[in-house]
Amino acid sequence: MDAILLQILNGLDKGSAYALIALGLTLIFGTLGVVNFAHGALFMIGAFCAVTVQRIFNISYETVDESQTDFLGNALVVKTPYIESWFGPQMGGAIIDWAVPLAILFTVPIMIFVGYAMERGLIKHFYKRPHADQILVTFGLAIVLQEVVKYFYGANPIQTPAPEALSGIVNLGAIIGMDIVYPVWRVVYFFFSLVVIGGIFSFLQFTTFGMVVRAGMADRETVGLLGINIDKRFTVMFGIAAAVAGLAGVMYTPINSPNYHMGMDFLVLSFVVVVVGGMGSLPGAVLAGFMLGILESFASMNEIKSLVPGIDQIIIYVVAIIILLVRPRGLMGRKGVMED
Repeated sequence: MDAILLQILNGLDKGSAYALIALGLTLIFGTLGVVNFAHGALFMIGAFCAVTVQRIFNISYETVDESQTDFLGNALVVKTPYIESWFGPQMGGAIIDWAVPLAILFTVPIMIFVGYAMERGLIKHFYKRPHADQILVTFGLAIVLQEVVKYFYGANPIQTPAPEALSGIVNLGAIIGMDIVYPVWRVVYFFFSLVVIGGIFSFLQFTTFGMVVRAGMADRETVGLLGINIDKRFTVMFGIAAAVAGLAGVMYTPINSPNYHMGMDFLVLSFVVVVVGGMGSLPGAVLAGFMLGILESFASMNEIKSLVPGIDQIIIYVVAIIILLVRPRGLMGRKGVMED
């Protein structure tokens, strides 16, 4: 039972990332009808926003400390972060320690701008083009962004630790009399994803802007005939989708050290999640993300892999094939979508 609950936790952890990325993908496809293969690159950019913030916070100046010497008797050169000199050692140290959560404040506006620029500068010219053209241009854009990040940050993963207070483990099973220890940051990431997902659904459900967007997703022409500039609202939603992917990347950095190809690693799986959940279905994307995350986690158990070697690498695709054969529109897709 302990092993089963642990795999469920691992699945929810993976599913949180899948769900957040797939949610952004579905927002873009549902509003603009664009298959955005550059969405994984947005996840990567968000992760490197956290890296950048951490590096900025650690910018230091050098001073000679006469009270400390090396083995030759020379005074040591000490590096002191500017943050600590401005706010004091205690407060400055805390700011540096909490660099990843604080990076959210910088990432949201940056990602909204990146999404807006991407949509206005490139993707808007492909709205009426075939999906194959959209895939080619956005995939090419993803490769360009990936190589730009590789040029400035290098090819090696960059460690971005969680705050010290959240970097330990917690016994989640103590409440029910079991011994299930789990990393604190992974629990934080799961609840963070729930907050973001809940925020997006609340925004679409309870705000006038969101209701207009939902109406536009259902019947774009009719909303346009009412005198509403639905294209402008859809552009804003592209920026919001980019911000969701960026937030997923920022908070994932302590779990998986950022590298230039991490966006591609998540992109294909996230598209599978979108298709399984139902193209254009936001609840379907979230449900499929968590479901496939849990299935992948169970498939990675040694007991399962001993029976079916390599099943952990293909389980998501096998499930996707079965679901699409039985229900081509996905779990929660609208009738007629992908069923021609």
